[in-house]
Amino acid sequence: MKYGMMLAIALLAGHAAVAQIAGTRVPGGCDVPVSKRSAETGCYLLATESLESLPAGEVFWHLYAYPTRAAAEAARKDASGTVVESLGKIWLFALAGSSWRPMAGERVAVIGPLPVEAAKMYTARYMEAVFLPNKAMQTAVHQHSGPEAWYVVSGAQCLRTPDDVLVIRAGKGGFVRQGPSMLLTSIGTETRRAVLLVLHDASQPWMTVTSDWTPTAQCPES
Repeated sequence: MKYGMMLAIALLAGHAAVAQIAGTRVPGGCDVPVSKRSAETGCYLLATESLESLPAGEVFWHLYAYPTRAAAEAARKDASGTVVESLGKIWLFALAGSSWRPMAGERVAVIGPLPVEAAKMYTARYMEAVFLPNKAMQTAVHQHSGPEAWYVVSGAQCLRTPDDVLVIRAGKGGFVRQGPSMLLTSIGTETRRAVLLVLHDASQPWMTVTSDWTPTAQCPES
């Protein structure tokens, strides 16, 4: 077999994983800032926020959109949160109780309650991911040291764990608890674009690639 024509794509939807071919680097790797993205597809870092504590009670991820960054920053002055520009929108991301609202802004989604375990310090890691459609891209098998949540802007995704198959389509959000091995795949005929959060114990790595599990359940085609 002639060497040099081996192709395998494994791009991370919010995870700094390595590709399925050993030694191949995923575009962005979820560590490269989105301002320095090297390809249209891949996973890129939007922002990180260090948190000494979380709101009392149940914690939700709130996503609001604004016409300008100045409007988003003005809303943030009256609330906690992080302003980012991603996937054609200017967002305010905040972690708060279910009834929280900023003074202004278009509410896009409220995702939760997030199953966060107690820690001395937390890191909220916000990312964006763009995957080609039709199962063309997937992550490596990996784990997180905190819950991961997504809001899918376009297309659809399928997350497999040892216990479940979770499908999220455009305009919807979802989350998975920390701990289980998982693999995320693009599905459907439209490019999958999503913003995502991993809210983790700051003393632990946010993501670990693992080889302890291989999915047997199948994702739908769309």
